Amino acid sequence: MLFFSRARHGFIISILYIEIIGYDVPMKDKHTDNAKVFKAFCDETRLTVLSLLQNGEKCACVLLEKVSIGQPTLSHHMKILVDSGIVNARKEGKWVYYSISEEGSEAAAVLLRELTTVEIDENDRSNERCCEKVVCCSKKTKK
Repeated sequence: MLFFSRARHGFIISILYIEIIGYDVPMKDKHTDNAKVFKAFCDETRLTVLSLLQNGEKCACVLLEKVSIGQPTLSHHMKILVDSGIVNARKEGKWVYYSISEEGSEAAAVLLRELTTVEIDENDRSNERCCEKVVCCSKKTKK
């Protein structure tokens, strides 16, 4: 299992393989961190910004011009993208430059593959038919 986290110095995605190192991360925290990655992809403006960044690093002023939104709105979207690890931010003087993070995009792809891979656990009984003692969807009668 893997999860994403922010490093202390800058925003860097780190992949931790829980089974290998034996570190137990609460499932809620893991899902909360992973949700940040998918949140980055769930908005048309952020997808537009990612498309613009595919051509290389861009200054915030260029993104403002191309996306036609206000500075506070761009800052909000860029914070979500940077917090997800998908985008890197580099400050130079009073300007901030953004670029797609190779590590972040690879980690997002790994996360998507992991979450959508079907793994059958032979000991998991939750896929079996309902218990005979419980009235469930298969035993309901038509009205």
